[in-house]
Amino acid sequence: SLVGSEMCIRDREITYRNDKRLQRLLSAARFKEMARLADVDYSHPRGLKPSTVAALQSNHWISKGHNLVMTGPTGCGKTYLACALGHHACVQGHPTRYFRASRLFEQLTIAHGDGSYLKLLAQIAKADVLIIDDWGLEPLTQVQKNDLLEIMEDRHNKKTTMVTSQLPVENWHDFINDPTLADAILDRLLHNAHKINLKGESMRKLMTTLTEDDHLK
Repeated sequence: SLVGSEMCIRDREITYRNDKRLQRLLSAARFKEMARLADVDYSHPRGLKPSTVAALQSNHWISKGHNLVMTGPTGCGKTYLACALGHHACVQGHPTRYFRASRLFEQLTIAHGDGSYLKLLAQIAKADVLIIDDWGLEPLTQVQKNDLLEIMEDRHNKKTTMVTSQLPVENWHDFINDPTLADAILDRLLHNAHKINLKGESMRKLMTTLTEDDHLK
């Protein structure tokens, strides 16, 4: 029928537009890994429960502007999980940005120099989800501490910030090494944050061992 074929065309147009929008969001996000929540490995003994990830899949926390802090040793899958949650946010229509912490501060330093600082801050503030990966590896300069406070101030209670770190949360205050700024930054980041603490051996190391064993067969 004519009505049926018109509906079919409209459905196709909607699907096409949604696909284009998702491609735009994924391209703008610049994830380090193309990760999917469906591919997250729960068999590895790192203390990650399917129920935790299922609760985050609702994206209710993103619409409320809650944060997520993920800690654990190197190689335990923090980046993959952060990128998978970011990908899921994009699928749900949330503009997302991924940065390694060192690269974020590098871009902010360049922006201070070339006059694009406020523009970059505005771009970061607009993202529904901001992922800062591998935070706490290098000491922060005074300017970087101020930059981080600006970012957290813009996003506080409005937008979601996801942070991954090898440093346990209780060491973050000392790491920032400026009591006043540390209080201000961590208050905004942690007061409504969901926390995931991953444990165990490096998944990368285990994968390498498996590959070596396979070669021996």
